[in-house]
Parts: sequence; C-alpha cells; structure tokens
Amino acid sequence: MPEAADHPFEIPEPTRVPDHDLADLSASVRRLLDQSSAQADLLDRLSVDPALPRLPMPPGLGSQGAESPFILAMEGEAYEAELDALTDWVDDLLLPVYGREVTSSAPWCPWWDQHPEAVARLHALWLAWQQHIDPEAGPAGPAVWHRDHLDHTLAQLRSTSGPFAACTTDPERPSHRLLHGPKPASEPAPRAGGEE
Repeated sequence: MPEAADHPFEIPEPTRVPDHDLADLSASVRRLLDQSSAQADLLDRLSVDPALPRLPMPPGLGSQGAESPFILAMEGEAYEAELDALTDWVDDLLLPVYGREVTSSAPWCPWWDQHPEAVARLHALWLAWQQHIDPEAGPAGPAVWHRDHLDHTLAQLRSTSGPFAACTTDPERPSHRLLHGPKPASEPAPRAGGEE
C-alpha cells in the first residue's frame, strides 16, 4: 500500500515564500482588497440610493430589468455625487498614470468636467475600468481595458478635433473653451442667399 494510505491525515510541510516575493504578494492582496472595497461601496450606493435615476438597458442586453448607471442618465445631487467620484478617479489614477504631456497635437482641459462629451467618455471609461479590474474579469481584464477602452477614449479626447481642441495645448498656458456642436434639427435652417 502507498504511504499516503498509511497517513491519510498528515499535514504537509508549510511552503516558505521568499521575502522579496512576500512583499509583492502582500501589495497585490492589499490592492485587491482596496478595489473590492471600492466596488462594494459603489454597488451599495447604486442599489440603495433611490434618488439615483437610471435609463433602462436596451432589450436583450444585460439581465432582465437591469438599469444603466451612466452619468448622462443622472440629474441633480446624483449627478454631482457621481461626478465627484469620477473626478477623484481621474485625478488620482487616470492622470497620474496615463496623463501624457499636453501638446498642440494632444490637448487637455483642466476643466474637463465642463465638457459634456469628456464627462460621458471618462465616465464610460471608469465604468469599464471597474468591470475589468474585478477578479471575475480574469487576469486579462486589465489588458482588455487598456486595449478596448483606454486607448480609444484617450485618442478621442486628446485628438486635435476632440472636445479639448480649443483648450490647453501648452501646459504653461491653461485654456478652456467649449466648442459648439451642430444645431438640432428642430431649429430652422437659414435660407440660401439670405432670402426669406
């Protein structure tokens, strides 16, 4: 008979982790716990706060009756609270890690929260980040977030034809100007030649 059958309840020897690996492991666990706590807080806020208006998901997307936590669906205090949380994420994570130099070919606006397109794109990026750092997203989650969300969003925001096109192009000279978009179809078009 094999030895395992003779000692079925024998406790294996503990595994020793080198100190340099232990520090990395400890930092990873701390980071995962912080992320988990932040996600739990967000889920609590989204599920408990009755003042948080939601837009219904299109049929066939998500679970039955699921609603969107997208910032453009919010108003009043709910919008302000979500914008504050988004601002913290942009200031504390996005800009320190991904905020490359401001140039004429890569403008940025310190007052990005006054650009509706920027708020919408950055909020969508933040929601995707929360989804892709979840342990259930798997080890490739962050890479997918970079490839599918971050790169495209920053390219759109910082393009010379993006929402910041008339804003800061030189970090020494901050500037802010909202560009006007197309007029809604409900407004009458001017007649050719100025005739009425």
